[in-house]
Amino acid sequence: MQDAHSLATRAFLEWLEKAPRGYEETMAGWRSSCPRLALWEDALAEGFIRVEPEPGGMSTARVAVTEAGRNWLRG
Repeated sequence: MQDAHSLATRAFLEWLEKAPRGYEETMAGWRSSCPRLALWEDALAEGFIRVEPEPGGMSTARVAVTEAGRNWLRG
């Protein structure tokens, strides 16, 4: 059985995979100040997601699941 953090990580990555997501939208929905539920930080550290910069800066940047993230979802 997966722990709560793994289930939340799965939900986060699946949400990102469904449609293109902007940095601001992602931060609004998934950033947490709870040290036990640091999905954003953990996903970045594990290499599961990446921020794709755009000419308009962070306000127009995109967040995408990496190949490592897709492999984790499949595994």
